[in-house]
Amino acid sequence: MNLTERVQNLEYAIRDVVGHARQLEKKGKDVIYLNIGDPLLFDFETPEHIKEALIQAVKEGFNAYSPSEGIPELRDAICEKEKKVGDIDILPENVIVSNGVSEGIQMVLGALVENGDEVLVPGPAYPPYISYTEFFGGKAVQYKTSEENGWQPDLDDVRSKVNDSTRAIVIINPNNPCGALYDKNTVKAMVDLAGEHDIPLISDEIYDQIAYDAPVSTANVAKDVPVIGLNGFSKVYLMTGWRLGYVYFTGQDEEALEELREHVTKEARIRLSANTPVQKAAVEALRGPQNYISRMVKKLRERRDYSHRRLNEIDGISCAEPKGAFYFFPKVDGIGSKWRDDMAFVRDLLEQTGIVFVHGSGFGSAYGSGHFRGVFLPPIETLEKTFDRLDPFMASTGQ
Repeated sequence: MNLTERVQNLEYAIRDVVGHARQLEKKGKDVIYLNIGDPLLFDFETPEHIKEALIQAVKEGFNAYSPSEGIPELRDAICEKEKKVGDIDILPENVIVSNGVSEGIQMVLGALVENGDEVLVPGPAYPPYISYTEFFGGKAVQYKTSEENGWQPDLDDVRSKVNDSTRAIVIINPNNPCGALYDKNTVKAMVDLAGEHDIPLISDEIYDQIAYDAPVSTANVAKDVPVIGLNGFSKVYLMTGWRLGYVYFTGQDEEALEELREHVTKEARIRLSANTPVQKAAVEALRGPQNYISRMVKKLRERRDYSHRRLNEIDGISCAEPKGAFYFFPKVDGIGSKWRDDMAFVRDLLEQTGIVFVHGSGFGSAYGSGHFRGVFLPPIETLEKTFDRLDPFMASTGQ
Protein backbone atom coordinates (compact mmCIF):
# COMPACT_ATOMS: atom_id res chain seq x y z
CA MET A 1 0.00 0.00 0.00
CA ASN A 2 1.43 3.40 -0.99
CA LEU A 3 1.00 5.83 1.88
CA THR A 4 1.48 9.56 1.48
CA GLU A 5 4.63 11.17 2.77
CA ARG A 6 2.66 14.22 3.93
CA VAL A 7 0.84 12.13 6.55
CA GLN A 8 3.84 9.99 7.46
CA ASN A 9 5.66 13.12 8.61
CA LEU A 10 2.80 14.54 10.68
CA GLU A 11 3.52 15.02 14.38
CA TYR A 12 1.59 16.40 17.32
CA ALA A 13 3.97 16.48 20.26
CA ILE A 14 1.30 17.32 22.84
CA ARG A 15 -0.39 13.93 22.40
CA ASP A 16 2.55 11.95 21.04
CA VAL A 17 4.10 11.78 24.54
CA VAL A 18 1.09 10.01 26.03
CA GLY A 19 1.74 6.46 24.76
CA HIS A 20 4.80 5.82 26.94
CA ALA A 21 3.06 7.40 29.94
CA ARG A 22 0.12 5.00 29.58
CA GLN A 23 2.48 2.03 29.52
CA LEU A 24 4.16 3.17 32.73
CA GLU A 25 0.77 3.77 34.33
CA LYS A 26 -0.27 0.19 33.54
CA LYS A 27 2.83 -0.97 35.40
CA GLY A 28 1.70 0.91 38.50
CA LYS A 29 3.54 4.22 38.04
CA ASP A 30 1.82 7.25 39.58
CA VAL A 31 1.62 9.55 36.55
CA ILE A 32 0.83 13.28 36.61
CA TYR A 33 -0.38 14.48 33.19
CA LEU A 34 0.57 18.12 32.60
CA ASN A 35 0.83 17.90 28.82
CA ILE A 36 -2.64 18.81 27.50
CA GLY A 37 -4.25 22.23 27.85
CA ASP A 38 -7.67 20.97 28.83
CA PRO A 39 -9.16 22.65 31.92
CA LEU A 40 -11.88 20.00 32.10
CA LEU A 41 -9.31 17.35 33.01
CA PHE A 42 -8.85 19.19 36.28
CA ASP A 43 -11.18 21.10 38.61
CA PHE A 44 -12.95 23.21 35.99
CA GLU A 45 -16.39 22.44 34.62
CA THR A 46 -18.52 23.58 31.70
CA PRO A 47 -20.98 26.19 33.08
CA GLU A 48 -24.45 24.85 33.76
CA HIS A 49 -26.23 27.34 31.51
CA ILE A 50 -24.18 26.12 28.54
CA LYS A 51 -24.86 22.45 29.32
CA GLU A 52 -28.56 23.14 29.71
CA ALA A 53 -28.62 24.98 26.39
CA LEU A 54 -27.15 21.93 24.65
CA ILE A 55 -29.70 19.59 26.23
CA GLN A 56 -32.52 21.95 25.30
CA ALA A 57 -31.28 22.25 21.72
CA VAL A 58 -31.30 18.48 21.32
CA LYS A 59 -34.77 18.15 22.86
CA GLU A 60 -36.15 20.93 20.66
CA GLY A 61 -34.96 19.21 17.51
CA PHE A 62 -31.86 21.16 16.50
CA ASN A 63 -30.23 17.96 15.34
CA ALA A 64 -30.13 18.28 11.55
CA TYR A 65 -27.32 19.58 9.37
CA SER A 66 -26.81 23.31 9.75
CA PRO A 67 -25.55 25.80 7.13
CA SER A 68 -21.90 25.12 6.33
CA GLU A 69 -20.93 28.62 7.47
CA GLY A 70 -22.76 28.16 10.80
CA ILE A 71 -26.22 29.04 12.06
CA PRO A 72 -27.08 32.75 11.63
CA GLU A 73 -27.83 33.23 15.33
CA LEU A 74 -24.35 32.08 16.32
CA ARG A 75 -22.62 34.17 13.69
CA ASP A 76 -24.49 37.21 15.00
CA ALA A 77 -23.51 36.35 18.59
CA ILE A 78 -19.86 35.96 17.57
CA CYS A 79 -19.88 39.47 16.08
CA GLU A 80 -21.41 40.83 19.28
CA LYS A 81 -18.78 39.09 21.39
CA GLU A 82 -15.84 40.29 19.27
CA LYS A 83 -17.16 43.85 19.48
CA LYS A 84 -17.50 43.62 23.26
CA VAL A 85 -14.20 41.87 23.98
CA GLY A 86 -11.89 43.14 21.26
CA ASP A 87 -13.72 46.24 19.98
CA ILE A 88 -13.78 44.72 16.50
CA ASP A 89 -16.49 45.38 13.93
CA ILE A 90 -17.22 42.17 12.01
CA LEU A 91 -20.11 41.38 9.69
CA PRO A 92 -21.86 38.02 10.24
CA GLU A 93 -21.27 37.07 6.60
CA ASN A 94 -17.53 37.26 7.33
CA VAL A 95 -17.74 34.56 10.01
CA ILE A 96 -17.40 30.82 9.38
CA VAL A 97 -18.04 28.37 12.21
CA SER A 98 -15.60 25.45 12.44
CA ASN A 99 -15.27 22.21 14.36
CA GLY A 100 -12.73 23.69 16.74
CA VAL A 101 -9.94 26.14 15.97
CA SER A 102 -7.82 23.29 14.60
CA GLU A 103 -10.22 22.81 11.70
CA GLY A 104 -10.19 26.56 11.16
CA ILE A 105 -6.40 26.49 10.90
CA GLN A 106 -6.61 23.63 8.42
CA MET A 107 -9.17 25.39 6.23
CA VAL A 108 -7.38 28.75 6.22
CA LEU A 109 -3.97 27.26 5.39
CA GLY A 110 -5.61 24.99 2.83
CA ALA A 111 -6.85 28.10 1.04
CA LEU A 112 -3.56 30.01 1.27
CA VAL A 113 -0.72 27.51 0.92
CA GLU A 114 0.58 25.64 -2.12
CA ASN A 115 3.90 23.93 -2.87
CA GLY A 116 6.82 26.20 -2.03
CA ASP A 117 4.79 28.82 -0.16
CA GLU A 118 5.95 30.01 3.24
CA VAL A 119 4.04 30.97 6.38
CA LEU A 120 5.76 32.86 9.18
CA VAL A 121 4.88 31.40 12.57
CA PRO A 122 6.18 32.35 16.02
CA GLY A 123 9.03 30.32 17.43
CA PRO A 124 7.93 28.37 19.43
CA ALA A 125 4.45 27.86 17.94
CA TYR A 126 1.31 25.79 18.41
CA PRO A 127 2.15 22.67 16.31
CA PRO A 128 -0.80 22.61 13.86
CA TYR A 129 0.43 25.83 12.24
CA ILE A 130 3.65 24.03 11.35
CA SER A 131 2.08 20.69 10.49
CA TYR A 132 -0.74 21.96 8.28
CA THR A 133 1.55 24.36 6.41
CA GLU A 134 3.82 21.44 5.57
CA PHE A 135 0.83 19.14 4.87
CA PHE A 136 -0.21 21.48 2.05
CA GLY A 137 3.30 21.54 0.60
CA GLY A 138 4.46 24.76 2.19
CA LYS A 139 7.20 25.66 4.63
CA ALA A 140 6.58 26.97 8.13
CA VAL A 141 9.29 29.55 8.86
CA GLN A 142 9.62 30.32 12.55
CA TYR A 143 10.41 33.88 13.55
CA LYS A 144 12.34 34.46 16.73
CA THR A 145 10.67 35.44 19.97
CA SER A 146 12.79 36.70 22.85
CA GLU A 147 12.67 34.59 26.00
CA GLU A 148 14.50 37.33 27.91
CA ASN A 149 11.76 39.76 26.87
CA GLY A 150 8.80 37.58 27.87
CA TRP A 151 8.76 35.74 24.51
CA GLN A 152 7.90 38.90 22.53
CA PRO A 153 8.51 38.71 18.76
CA ASP A 154 11.90 39.88 17.51
CA LEU A 155 10.65 42.34 14.91
CA ASP A 156 13.96 42.54 13.06
CA ASP A 157 13.95 38.76 12.71
CA VAL A 158 10.36 38.78 11.45
CA ARG A 159 11.24 41.38 8.85
CA SER A 160 14.31 39.46 7.71
CA LYS A 161 12.22 36.37 6.97
CA VAL A 162 9.56 38.00 4.78
CA ASN A 163 10.05 37.25 1.09
CA ASP A 164 8.11 36.79 -2.14
CA SER A 165 7.00 33.31 -1.04
CA THR A 166 5.46 34.50 2.24
CA ARG A 167 1.70 33.97 2.20
CA ALA A 168 0.78 34.92 5.78
CA ILE A 169 2.18 35.92 9.18
CA VAL A 170 0.75 34.09 12.20
CA ILE A 171 0.29 35.81 15.56
CA ILE A 172 -0.76 33.70 18.57
CA ASN A 173 -1.77 36.13 21.30
CA PRO A 174 -2.03 35.14 24.15
CA ASN A 175 0.54 32.61 23.13
CA ASN A 176 0.61 28.83 23.27
CA PRO A 177 3.11 27.40 24.33
CA CYS A 178 4.91 30.32 26.02
CA GLY A 179 2.11 32.24 27.70
CA ALA A 180 3.35 35.47 26.12
CA LEU A 181 1.02 38.44 25.79
CA TYR A 182 1.99 40.86 23.03
CA ASP A 183 1.60 44.55 23.82
CA LYS A 184 -0.09 47.05 21.52
CA ASN A 185 3.17 48.46 20.12
CA THR A 186 4.37 44.97 19.18
CA VAL A 187 1.08 44.08 17.50
CA LYS A 188 1.07 47.42 15.66
CA ALA A 189 4.61 46.77 14.38
CA MET A 190 3.57 43.32 13.13
CA VAL A 191 0.53 44.86 11.44
CA ASP A 192 2.66 47.56 9.77
CA LEU A 193 5.08 44.94 8.51
CA ALA A 194 2.26 42.85 7.04
CA GLY A 195 0.74 45.93 5.43
CA GLU A 196 4.07 47.00 3.97
CA HIS A 197 4.41 43.66 2.18
CA ASP A 198 0.69 43.18 1.44
CA ILE A 199 0.54 39.96 3.50
CA PRO A 200 -2.50 38.92 5.57
CA LEU A 201 -2.19 38.28 9.29
CA ILE A 202 -3.58 35.11 10.86
CA SER A 203 -4.41 36.00 14.45
CA ASP A 204 -5.12 33.16 16.90
CA GLU A 205 -6.86 34.62 19.96
CA ILE A 206 -8.53 31.61 21.54
CA TYR A 207 -7.10 32.61 24.95
CA ASP A 208 -8.29 36.22 24.56
CA GLN A 209 -10.03 36.41 27.96
CA ILE A 210 -7.51 34.24 29.83
CA ALA A 211 -4.95 36.97 30.36
CA TYR A 212 -3.26 38.42 33.43
CA ASP A 213 -2.69 41.81 31.79
CA ALA A 214 -4.84 43.57 29.19
CA PRO A 215 -4.82 41.65 25.86
CA VAL A 216 -4.74 43.37 22.47
CA SER A 217 -6.81 42.24 19.50
CA THR A 218 -4.91 42.26 16.22
CA ALA A 219 -7.94 43.23 14.17
CA ASN A 220 -8.58 46.22 16.43
CA VAL A 221 -5.08 47.50 15.75
CA ALA A 222 -4.95 46.51 12.09
CA LYS A 223 -7.88 48.49 10.65
CA ASP A 224 -6.84 48.41 6.96
CA VAL A 225 -4.62 45.29 6.94
CA PRO A 226 -6.42 41.99 6.18
CA VAL A 227 -6.77 39.88 9.33
CA ILE A 228 -7.95 36.29 9.49
CA GLY A 229 -9.07 35.81 13.08
CA LEU A 230 -9.28 32.41 14.77
CA ASN A 231 -11.12 31.84 18.00
CA GLY A 232 -13.31 29.27 19.68
CA PHE A 233 -15.09 27.90 22.70
CA SER A 234 -12.71 25.30 24.14
CA LYS A 235 -10.74 27.42 26.59
CA VAL A 236 -12.65 30.48 27.82
CA TYR A 237 -16.02 28.75 27.66
CA LEU A 238 -14.73 25.41 28.97
CA MET A 239 -16.09 23.42 26.02
CA THR A 240 -12.96 21.51 24.94
CA GLY A 241 -14.60 18.25 23.88
CA TRP A 242 -17.49 20.04 22.20
CA ARG A 243 -15.20 21.03 19.29
CA LEU A 244 -16.43 24.40 18.12
CA GLY A 245 -14.50 27.40 16.84
CA TYR A 246 -14.75 30.10 14.22
CA VAL A 247 -12.85 32.04 11.59
CA TYR A 248 -13.53 35.69 10.79
CA PHE A 249 -12.23 37.99 8.07
CA THR A 250 -11.74 41.72 8.48
CA GLY A 251 -9.85 44.54 6.77
CA GLN A 252 -10.37 47.07 4.01
CA ASP A 253 -9.21 44.90 1.09
CA GLU A 254 -12.71 43.56 0.58
CA GLU A 255 -12.02 41.93 -2.79
CA ALA A 256 -9.10 39.82 -1.52
CA LEU A 257 -10.92 38.91 1.68
CA GLU A 258 -14.09 37.95 -0.18
CA GLU A 259 -12.12 35.59 -2.41
CA LEU A 260 -10.36 34.02 0.57
CA ARG A 261 -13.61 33.70 2.51
CA GLU A 262 -15.26 31.97 -0.45
CA HIS A 263 -12.38 29.50 -0.68
CA VAL A 264 -12.66 28.69 3.02
CA THR A 265 -16.44 28.39 2.63
CA LYS A 266 -15.91 25.80 -0.11
CA GLU A 267 -13.85 23.75 2.34
CA ALA A 268 -16.58 24.16 4.96
CA ARG A 269 -19.14 22.81 2.51
CA ILE A 270 -17.06 19.70 1.84
CA ARG A 271 -17.25 18.71 5.51
CA LEU A 272 -20.97 19.66 5.54
CA SER A 273 -21.35 21.55 8.83
CA ALA A 274 -20.27 22.03 12.39
CA ASN A 275 -22.21 20.30 15.19
CA THR A 276 -25.69 21.86 15.16
CA PRO A 277 -26.83 21.47 18.81
CA VAL A 278 -23.40 22.63 20.04
CA GLN A 279 -23.80 25.76 17.91
CA LYS A 280 -27.06 26.50 19.71
CA ALA A 281 -25.32 26.03 23.05
CA ALA A 282 -22.50 28.33 21.90
CA VAL A 283 -25.01 31.14 21.45
CA GLU A 284 -25.85 30.79 25.15
CA ALA A 285 -22.14 30.65 25.97
CA LEU A 286 -21.66 34.04 24.32
CA ARG A 287 -24.87 35.74 25.44
CA GLY A 288 -25.38 34.08 28.82
CA PRO A 289 -23.67 34.78 32.18
CA GLN A 290 -19.96 35.62 31.89
CA ASN A 291 -19.05 36.09 35.57
CA TYR A 292 -17.42 32.65 35.83
CA ILE A 293 -14.62 33.84 33.51
CA SER A 294 -13.17 36.26 36.05
CA ARG A 295 -13.32 33.56 38.74
CA MET A 296 -11.53 31.12 36.44
CA VAL A 297 -8.82 33.66 35.63
CA LYS A 298 -8.34 34.47 39.32
CA LYS A 299 -7.85 30.78 40.10
CA LEU A 300 -5.44 30.40 37.21
CA ARG A 301 -3.48 33.47 38.26
CA GLU A 302 -2.86 31.93 41.68
CA ARG A 303 -1.64 28.71 40.03
CA ARG A 304 0.48 30.69 37.57
CA ASP A 305 2.15 32.61 40.41
CA TYR A 306 2.83 29.43 42.39
CA SER A 307 4.21 27.54 39.38
CA HIS A 308 6.40 30.42 38.27
CA ARG A 309 7.91 30.78 41.74
CA ARG A 310 8.52 27.07 42.24
CA LEU A 311 10.07 26.57 38.81
CA ASN A 312 12.55 29.39 39.28
CA GLU A 313 13.53 28.03 42.70
CA ILE A 314 14.73 24.78 41.12
CA ASP A 315 18.41 24.70 40.18
CA GLY A 316 18.85 24.16 36.47
CA ILE A 317 15.46 25.57 35.45
CA SER A 318 14.49 29.12 34.50
CA CYS A 319 11.05 30.27 33.42
CA ALA A 320 9.68 33.52 32.01
CA GLU A 321 6.44 34.60 33.64
CA PRO A 322 3.36 33.63 31.58
CA LYS A 323 1.11 36.63 30.94
CA GLY A 324 -1.76 34.71 29.37
CA ALA A 325 -3.23 31.26 28.73
CA PHE A 326 -2.26 28.46 31.20
CA TYR A 327 1.15 27.19 30.10
CA PHE A 328 4.71 27.51 31.34
CA PHE A 329 7.65 26.99 28.99
CA PRO A 330 10.84 26.71 31.08
CA LYS A 331 14.41 26.39 29.89
CA VAL A 332 16.47 23.45 31.19
CA ASP A 333 20.21 23.63 31.77
CA GLY A 334 22.05 20.47 30.78
CA ILE A 335 20.15 19.63 27.62
CA GLY A 336 22.84 18.75 25.13
CA SER A 337 25.16 17.49 27.88
CA LYS A 338 23.27 15.63 30.62
CA TRP A 339 20.48 14.79 28.15
CA ARG A 340 20.90 14.35 24.42
CA ASP A 341 17.95 16.66 23.70
CA ASP A 342 14.71 17.90 25.27
CA MET A 343 12.87 14.74 24.22
CA ALA A 344 15.40 12.69 26.18
CA PHE A 345 14.89 15.00 29.16
CA VAL A 346 11.11 14.61 29.05
CA ARG A 347 11.34 10.81 28.74
CA ASP A 348 13.87 10.55 31.58
CA LEU A 349 11.71 12.75 33.78
CA LEU A 350 8.63 10.67 33.00
CA GLU A 351 10.33 7.36 33.75
CA GLN A 352 11.85 8.53 37.02
CA THR A 353 9.10 10.79 38.40
CA GLY A 354 5.88 10.07 36.47
CA ILE A 355 5.53 13.70 35.33
CA VAL A 356 4.29 14.17 31.76
CA PHE A 357 5.55 17.34 30.09
CA VAL A 358 5.91 18.08 26.36
CA HIS A 359 9.37 18.50 24.85
CA GLY A 360 9.94 22.05 23.69
CA SER A 361 11.21 21.07 20.24
CA GLY A 362 7.72 19.71 19.56
CA PHE A 363 6.73 23.36 19.15
CA GLY A 364 9.50 23.98 16.65
CA SER A 365 13.12 22.98 17.04
CA ALA A 366 14.56 26.38 16.11
CA TYR A 367 13.43 28.13 19.30
CA GLY A 368 11.69 25.43 21.35
CA SER A 369 14.68 23.14 21.84
CA GLY A 370 16.07 23.00 25.36
CA HIS A 371 12.66 23.70 26.91
CA PHE A 372 9.51 21.88 27.98
CA ARG A 373 5.87 22.87 28.15
CA GLY A 374 3.54 22.15 31.04
CA VAL A 375 0.15 23.38 32.20
CA PHE A 376 -0.64 25.09 35.49
CA LEU A 377 -4.27 24.00 35.34
CA PRO A 378 -4.26 21.56 38.30
CA PRO A 379 -4.99 22.54 41.91
CA ILE A 380 -2.05 23.81 43.95
CA GLU A 381 -1.80 20.42 45.71
CA THR A 382 -1.11 18.65 42.40
CA LEU A 383 1.32 21.34 41.29
CA GLU A 384 3.11 21.06 44.63
CA LYS A 385 3.46 17.29 44.20
CA THR A 386 4.79 17.88 40.67
CA PHE A 387 7.49 20.36 41.69
CA ASP A 388 8.36 18.30 44.77
CA ARG A 389 9.27 15.51 42.33
CA LEU A 390 10.93 17.76 39.77
CA ASP A 391 13.25 19.47 42.26
CA PRO A 392 15.10 16.34 43.50
CA PHE A 393 15.17 14.96 39.94
CA MET A 394 17.08 18.05 38.78
CA ALA A 395 19.32 17.90 41.86
CA SER A 396 20.20 14.24 41.30
CA THR A 397 21.03 14.74 37.63
CA GLY A 398 23.22 17.70 38.49
CA GLN A 399 25.63 15.59 40.53
